[in-house]
Amino acid sequence: MTYIFQGKCVRLRAVEPDDWQIHDKWNYDSQAARATYEVPFPTSVTSVQAWSKEESTKGPANDCFRFQVENLDGELVGTINTHSCDLRNGTFRYGLAILPDHQRRGYATEAVLLVLRYFFLERRYNKVNVEVYGFNEASIALHERLGFVLEGRLRQVIYTDGVYHDSLQYGLTRDEYFAKYRTYFDS
Repeated sequence: MTYIFQGKCVRLRAVEPDDWQIHDKWNYDSQAARATYEVPFPTSVTSVQAWSKEESTKGPANDCFRFQVENLDGELVGTINTHSCDLRNGTFRYGLAILPDHQRRGYATEAVLLVLRYFFLERRYNKVNVEVYGFNEASIALHERLGFVLEGRLRQVIYTDGVYHDSLQYGLTRDEYFAKYRTYFDS
């Protein structure tokens, strides 16, 4: 039996109310926050609990959805969320974060491949676009290894840690994905 949200090393699932604990821990990792979005103001445990409870009860809105990434032992290792889903033009974006202790184990690669498989096969999307911050070398390497094409650079539009950085725009089409990964989940 094939489960579309499970690969060889991770599975994707919805947010559960108890996930607040790991998200609260992530809130203290400034380097990870810089690499994925921005360093936020401090958040209370109560607000993180409320966020997790709310996330766990909402479904996808216009195909925007937060998946939790867990390894096959059931340990939460990251999150990937789809956003900017444009049904008319068949494009979407995603954001990805893997906990530092779980990086470089193939979890990010497989989480991306699972989301792409679902959006291309089941949701009829044709293209994914991703923004990568110019200083995030690990994300640049990941997306180039996955076959994404650098389509543009917005100069000095990301500000963090006192410095302006470029935003790199990568894209991958449905055809490019299937040319490279058609049989990835079959073996």
